[in-house]
Amino acid sequence: MKGGGWGLGAGGRALIGIVSVTTLGFSASSRAQAPADGWRTFSGTWSATGTRQTLPTDHDVAAVARVSGAIVLSTDGGVGVGFSADAMGFDDGAGTVIGRAVWTDSRGDRLFSSLRGEPLQTGRRINGTITGGTGRWAGATGDYTLTWQFVVAGEGDTIQGRSTDLRGRVRMAEGSR
Repeated sequence: MKGGGWGLGAGGRALIGIVSVTTLGFSASSRAQAPADGWRTFSGTWSATGTRQTLPTDHDVAAVARVSGAIVLSTDGGVGVGFSADAMGFDDGAGTVIGRAVWTDSRGDRLFSSLRGEPLQTGRRINGTITGGTGRWAGATGDYTLTWQFVVAGEGDTIQGRSTDLRGRVRMAEGSR
């Protein structure tokens, strides 16, 4: 396998599903302290496990991956928050990596994102765009990046990975809680 990152290649390269969006639950009091432009920054980690299916192509190997896991974030104010995440991604084997993700907070409210990135493997970057959500996340916008600290393939179709430099910003819609 040459350039595709959704599989395990000759040098031990592996793929993990795309991570998605990340943002934090802000109470009314923390919104009151938000910067004048409304953007809140966050950073965190994401650990995920899942499966991938591959298909040989004329370019390399195309793959579909689905992963889930836990995200632990902290805000620019130092508040810690956790989410569960589900993501699905596609690598066409020729350099196009896209996906979608949904993150669910402790109340069951969801945050959605679209994803683009480099072939997914250890050391590779993913860029996400926050596209909205449900409940308190309705109308949220933002962006984020992460780089996989490690990505490994297990037995069969199993994959797992971890990112320790998840960073981004989010702006809540007017009137959201």
